[in-house]
Amino acid sequence: MGDGWVARLLELSDARSRLRLVPALGGAVADMQARLPDGTEQPVLRPWPGTEAGVFGVGMNLLVPFSNRISGGGFAFDPGEGETFHPLAPNLTGEPFPIHGDGFQKPWQVVSQSATQAVLALEDGAIGPYRYSAEATYRLNDGTLHAGLRITNKGRELPFGGGFHPWFPRGAETRLTFDHKGVWLEDAQHLPTREVSAAEWGQAAFASGAPLPEGLINNAFTRWPGTVTIAQPHLGIDLRMTADTDLDTAIVYSPGAQSGFFCFEPVSHPVDAHNMAGMPGLKRLAHGATLEFAMQLEWQSRA
Repeated sequence: MGDGWVARLLELSDARSRLRLVPALGGAVADMQARLPDGTEQPVLRPWPGTEAGVFGVGMNLLVPFSNRISGGGFAFDPGEGETFHPLAPNLTGEPFPIHGDGFQKPWQVVSQSATQAVLALEDGAIGPYRYSAEATYRLNDGTLHAGLRITNKGRELPFGGGFHPWFPRGAETRLTFDHKGVWLEDAQHLPTREVSAAEWGQAAFASGAPLPEGLINNAFTRWPGTVTIAQPHLGIDLRMTADTDLDTAIVYSPGAQSGFFCFEPVSHPVDAHNMAGMPGLKRLAHGATLEFAMQLEWQSRA
């Protein structure tokens, strides 16, 4: 993608929402707008400034074949043959560890499109030992975004995971409400150190609704039941995101109040699960086996 490169955008639209997709940037959602009763539009996902913002400037990334970081240069896994070390090199400039797989870095092809639905496909997923294909389905129904992701293992048996990486606008009055049982603390390299209980974490009580902290937040919230509500008074809307039961970890990230955004990522496993005992949340897929994830994002007017 050189200077002057222009992304092809696909637009889905119904009476309540408008969604743009950018297949060439990892099959991502570029942005999503709520059509309010007064005829105005407000952003559901962070507005997309264009291709110059790069792969993490979109409204929502797809995470395949794993989520977040893998430490130690790779992971050990080889069912039935004794453990074999599978190396994984960093895939982003400035990142010391591989992160989020490679699906978000590759162009996806358009399989089909209608006014309210599009299907995108990636046939050549390949990072470290992983060889896979993936298909993403985006659909609008009465203003609600339904997103589905299917991953097929095209290589040897390996532990797979993934999820969704939405980016939301952040205002001074933004509030999050969600339940969770545990929280992973992290070190300076954004790797997990230990899991503590929600009570021990002792910061914002998200179970009863709370603002994001003023400074950095970058934690994995475990045993998340799959529902979060997001109050956005400055936009005049409230959001509700739900995810299927396989996506029971929620990663909340924001550099701070000045950033103007935050992420709430429904994913299948904690950070660096490949190097944790039992590989929590990861699914062993034999050659040809598939893994599917789904989430929904709806909005309501506060008027």
